[in-house]
This record gives sequence, structure tokens and C-alpha cells, in this order.
Amino acid sequence: MYKKWVFLGSKMDIEGRNQKGHPIKKESWRTVMSLAYQSLGIVYGDLSTSPLYVYKSAFAEDIQHSESNEEIYGVLSFVFWTLTLIPLLKYVFIVLRADDNGEGGTFALYTLLCRHARVSTLPNGQLADEELYEYRKDEISSGYRDFGFSLKSVLEKYKILQKVLLVLALLGTCMVIGDGVLTPAISVFSAVSGLELSMSREHHQYVEVPVACVILVLLFCLQHYGTHRVGFLFAPIVIMWLLCISAIGVYNIFYWNPQVFQALSPYYMYKFLKKTKIGGWMSLGGILLCITGSEAMYADLGHFSQLSIKMAFTFVVYPSLILAYMGQAAYLSKHHILETDYRIGFYVSVPEKLRWPVLGIAILAAVVGSQAIITGTFSIIKQCSALGCFPRVKIIHTSPTNKHGQIYIPEINWTLMLLCLAVTIGFRDTKHISNAAGLAVITVMLVTTCLMSLVMVLCWQKSVFLAIGFMFFFGSIEMLYFSASLIKFREGAWVPVVLSCIFLVIMFVWHYGTIKKYEFDVQNKVSINWLLSLGPTLGIMRVRGIGLIHTELVSGIPAIFSHFVTNLPAFHQVVVFLCVKSVPVPHVRPEERFLVGRIGPKEYRLYRCIARYGYRDVNMDDVEFEKDLICCVAEFIRTERANASDGNGANDVPEDSDNDGKMSVVGTASTNVEGSIQICDDENGLSTEHKEITVAVTSPVPRKRVRFVVPESPQMERGVREELRELMEAREAGIAFIRGHCYVKAKSGSGLMKRFVINFGYDLLRRNSRGPTNGLSFPQASTLEVGMVYQV
Repeated sequence: MYKKWVFLGSKMDIEGRNQKGHPIKKESWRTVMSLAYQSLGIVYGDLSTSPLYVYKSAFAEDIQHSESNEEIYGVLSFVFWTLTLIPLLKYVFIVLRADDNGEGGTFALYTLLCRHARVSTLPNGQLADEELYEYRKDEISSGYRDFGFSLKSVLEKYKILQKVLLVLALLGTCMVIGDGVLTPAISVFSAVSGLELSMSREHHQYVEVPVACVILVLLFCLQHYGTHRVGFLFAPIVIMWLLCISAIGVYNIFYWNPQVFQALSPYYMYKFLKKTKIGGWMSLGGILLCITGSEAMYADLGHFSQLSIKMAFTFVVYPSLILAYMGQAAYLSKHHILETDYRIGFYVSVPEKLRWPVLGIAILAAVVGSQAIITGTFSIIKQCSALGCFPRVKIIHTSPTNKHGQIYIPEINWTLMLLCLAVTIGFRDTKHISNAAGLAVITVMLVTTCLMSLVMVLCWQKSVFLAIGFMFFFGSIEMLYFSASLIKFREGAWVPVVLSCIFLVIMFVWHYGTIKKYEFDVQNKVSINWLLSLGPTLGIMRVRGIGLIHTELVSGIPAIFSHFVTNLPAFHQVVVFLCVKSVPVPHVRPEERFLVGRIGPKEYRLYRCIARYGYRDVNMDDVEFEKDLICCVAEFIRTERANASDGNGANDVPEDSDNDGKMSVVGTASTNVEGSIQICDDENGLSTEHKEITVAVTSPVPRKRVRFVVPESPQMERGVREELRELMEAREAGIAFIRGHCYVKAKSGSGLMKRFVINFGYDLLRRNSRGPTNGLSFPQASTLEVGMVYQV
């Protein structure tokens, strides 16, 4: 299976092929160029502003600029080869190929490994999930190489290795969050540092920090408006900035030192380290900032295409940065007597007449670069939350038309703002902030290298020697920079370590508590035989309406249902056990959204509905979700007998346990062409040959009336028609959303650490997190919460 993108009006097409030789994408040059243009504003804002602080951070205190120019030439040589090997060679030519159905980032690598080696930690996974289109799209032949098959078996056998893999992915995620705190601080602070050339050192310290803080506050306050209103300005700003720094670089090269090209030789790196020794090694912590933002090329892959990102970096960003760094080195090679140490920064190489315009462009570019990492932080936290590794948070989609990726999380936004201001005010200089940012950047890259080597063996079936060579080559380079950053732990590098530890603890506690809670549900679920013994009435009065019971279980009957049956005198005539779960793929196609099945005989009117979402999917609003839920149950009723009589079971998947029967894959209402019920807006007319039932779908948003119509089809059996009509009448009576309000406690006899994690840590996070996503879609008047104590 493959996906084919066709853009009309193209004169020349670019076509790639997957591992089976099938065409996977077809794009016009016009589309590629358009995406490349847009990526300049979204992807490369952070990377493009790195010339503002690289030289200043490298020469902070570890090395001194001398008249021999060996230091400045050595730094330039390191910058050139670092930009060439890491962003260009590693990311552009290798890592970008490891996409998860078009998505990138740390979690994309992790989910790829989860699917190929079955190491996913999602507790409610099903075999049916492996039949999803995007789950199977990158499926490869089963002929594993001997080592690859052995590695796969080892990972699946030992739970400790699966946890290590998860911790590795979460570590990279936490460092990205830390980068979301540090990048805005260093970018904006370095941009406004141009004020230092227009006033004395004593005065500019009291001006830069307040100005930087004001810009940062405005930046975070504007997040809830989204990027779709001003996003069209991002690319022009970054292009203007790149043209500016490359033009200034060319001017400085030819005006001050045309021989600076010699410094591109790796021989100058050797001379640099030979002369500076340990000081030169420690200065690598500042030099590595030249690749900050490189991970965004892979993380933002889902918004663009591989080719567009490659073209933008290779032909625009990379040469512009090289010219900018060479220009600064050319200027500094002729200016050895500096009045103060802070005058070795970016602005000193800018011609005096252009400094104020360049300062304005630099501030705008810094804001754009900061915006990209903040948006990326929102996105990766959403992915963590979807995969059960982060507490549920409020996610707001800022674009009314294109919701993909454009999200805003209030709690995270204000947390980032406070941390960013604390870093800016606490350090008050780029030296300590750069030490912190450098460690965060290089840690993420090390995690990517480790996961990428596993992907080569398990997913691409490449030779283990190739994977080891990849890890050794790029890992040794990154470990060199990592050691240089870690040695400055007391000089600012402790910040990302502390932030990562805090977020890791939060993720671990939430994930551990979620797993234990699910295990309790599985151990205490009600037997199907107990339900059958109650009879069709369940031993109580069945009243009109639909009872929608939220559960995390994908099989069996939750214990909460037995509480109702044994303690309430009546219950709804139609009961739907709803499970909304995430699967380890980026997106689930609408026609594969729901799994629907029946619990018990038909007269019981008990159904199970599992709604599946990818970790990048947008959950439906209340009107759409309620409509699709009713339609998918109705479609299951209509097709159940037909599928059973056909015997092929093309859309059927077996239930995992409890003999609940088979479940059918049912799409959303828009994908069911031949539906069992018809839907239209209240203002639209209906044919009189249909008997209709009008149902008002209520929601917190402006109300919308929807008509569910059961067609009088001669092909439809009488029993099916009656069951559908009963479903519509129950919907007319109303839907009650029922969920458990759980109190998770460690059972008696648990160890001290477990009691602390469950009784304090998980309970604190649970009380301060949002409820189930689908629960927010129903009016509070129709929601019933039942308190339950979980002894885990």
C-alpha cells in the first residue's frame, strides 16, 4: 500500500520509492519550492540566529583571541565541519529518511521501534491495531538478518530493555522541553545585546535584561493567538536575516581578510587544540551552539516534505551560515585589540551604519526562532500525553482551518515563560545560558543517534556494522561536545539537567500510575458469565436513553458497570462501553477510526466502541464525536448479519478475550457512503418517504440540530430495522456520559517508594490534570462521575 500525492499544473515531477519499490510520493517542483520557502520560517529560525552568540560563547573565558589567529581560525574550522557533518550529513542525508509515515522527531523513532519490535508500553494495545494502514505502510519483509532477529527477540523478551528504551526516548523529549526554555532566552538576549555597542558596559547591563524580559513576555502572551495569523511573515523575516548576515559576511571576507578560506581546512582544528589544550576542549561547549536548532529539521518533518527541508538547508541556510561565520572570523582576524571582552560578539563585525537596522532584524529573527521551539514543545508534549507519558493537559487548536500541528497548551506556555524569565534574570549573560543550551542540544542529538542505530537494524534491515559505524562516527563527535558541555555543569549546564530530571520524574510517575491503574481494571473486570446470568434486563429496569460508559479496557466489562447494576434501580436501554485510546502511529484514517462489537446477545443492547487516534491526530469536537459514535454503532448493526453470512470477515477482527465476539472496523460518518442511517442539518429538507427521528445534539458551542433517519429499505431485515429504531429512540431520549472518578492508592504492604509515588506523586498529578479528552466533549449536565478506590 502506498500514498500518492498529486499536484495539478506541474511540469516536472519528483517521485520516490519505498523499500518495496512502489511509488510513495509525487510532488511538483512548484510544491517543493513552496514548502521549502515556508520551512525557512518554521524550521530554520533557531538555527539561523546562532551566529549571534557562537563566537561570543566560544571566547567567553576558556580561550583568548591572539594575533596569531590560530584560535579564531580553529573555531571557524570547528564550526564549518560541525555544520557539515551534523546537520548536513547526519540529518539531511540520513536521519530524515527515518520518518514515521511522514512524521519526525524523537517519538517518531521510538514508535517505529515499537511497531517493528513490539516494545510499546501502551497497556491497551490490540492485534487489530497492527492492521491499521499507517501501521502496515512501512512494513518490511520478515527475512530479518540473524543479528537483527536476535536483537528484536531480546528487546521483546526483557522488560528492563523496553523501559531503558522508553527512558531514552523520554530523556530526549525532556531535553527538547528544556531547549524550549533556554532557546528563547539566549536568542532574544543575544539579539538585544547589540545595545552594548551604543552605551557603556555599566549601563547596558541594566538595559538589556529588562528589554529582553519585555520581549519574552510579549512572545509568550501572543502564543494563544497561534501562528496562522502571522506565520506568513516568518519566512520573509528569516530570509531577510539570512541575506543580511551572508551579505555582511561576504563584505567582511573581501574587505578584511580574503585568505580566511584557508581556515576551512581540518588542519586548523588540530592546531587549535594543540595550542589551547584543555581550554580549547572546554570552548567546544560554545562552538556546538552553531548547530542548535538542527533537530527541528527532523522534528518538523510532518509539516513539510523531506525534499523541501533538504533543499532549504542545502542551498539557502547552510551557505548563508558558512558565509556569516567566515565573515565574523575575517573581521576578528584583523582586530586583536578589543576594548572589552564582550566586544567579540556578532554586532562588532557589522558596519557601524547598519547596526541599528540589523539589530531590528535580529530581534525579529530571534522571535521567529523562539516561536518555532515553543510550538515544537507544545507538539511533543501532546505526543507524550497521547502515549500515556505525560499528564493530560488542555490543548487548544489555534487555527480554525488547518489544525494540524497548530496547538496551544496554556499550562505549558506559562510554565515556559516563568522558567525562561528566571533563566534570563538569574544569569544575566549569554555565557551561562549558552552552557545550559549547549548541553540540552547535544543530549537530544545523542539520543537521536542511539535510536537511529536501532532503526537501521530493526526497521531498515541494514548490517549491524553499518549501524555501529553510524553510532561510532557521529556518537564520538557528539560525545566530544557533550563532555565539553558537561564539564561546565556548575556554570549553567546544571539547568537542563535539573529541568530534565523534574520532567522525567513527572513522566515516570504518571506512566507508572497509569499502568498500575490499568492493571487493576484488568484484574477486577466483570466476567461475561455474570452478565449473562442477569438476563436481558440486567436484573433492573431499562429506561430510554444511551448510557455511554468510559473505560480504558478494550475487552471485558469494567468494574464500574457492576456498581451501577447492583446499586441503581434502573439503567439505560442502550449501553455503549467507550474506550478512546492512542495507537503508536501518527494518524489513523477516518475509515479505520472505530472498532465496534457486541457484548452478549442482541437483546441485551450492550455494545463496545473503541475510538483510535494517532499521537498526532486531532480529537473530534463534541458534535462530530457524538454523531460519529451513533453512526458507527448503527453501521455495525446494519452490517453485522451481512458480515456473518458472508463468512469472509474482511472488516472483522477477533476480540482479545472474554468471548465478547468479533469487532468490526467502522469509519466515521463521512466515510460511510452506504449508511444505515442518514444525517442532515435541521434546516435541510427530508424526503417524506423516510420515517425520521429528529435529535438535538447539544454542546457547549452554539447548538446544532441533526436528524438521524432510518431509511425504509426493503433489503433491511426487520430485526435490524427495529434495533436501529430503538437506537435512534434512545438517542432522542439523550446520552449520559458516565466515567469513574478514581482514587488510586497503594495497597497495604507496598514499599515506601511505591506508596510515595502512588499516594502522593500520582495523586497530585491526577488531581491537577484534565479529565478524559472525550469527557470534555459532553455537557456537564449529562455527565455522571462515580467515585472508585483503586488499590494498586
